[in-house]
Amino acid sequence: MEPTVTIEIPQRLLHAARVTPAELRVELAVQLYEQRRLAIGHARELAGMSLWQFRQLLASRGIAPHYDVSDLDEDMATWARLDAA
Repeated sequence: MEPTVTIEIPQRLLHAARVTPAELRVELAVQLYEQRRLAIGHARELAGMSLWQFRQLLASRGIAPHYDVSDLDEDMATWARLDAA
């Protein structure tokens, strides 16, 4: 099993923020993804969601997927390899 890290947060702060620990994990995952500090796969893992659920959450918040020219180039190269096979 992979090692984990525990963060201690006083219950009163969770109560003040009106979030559960699970909701806080989701919020952290969304923020780290939006800041481009986590890729979508890692962010959805942190949130404890499927890729589809996490993408839906991002869309509902107006957060665009991270996809740039280098990603397109990689996808085009992959398609070219698959087409040649």
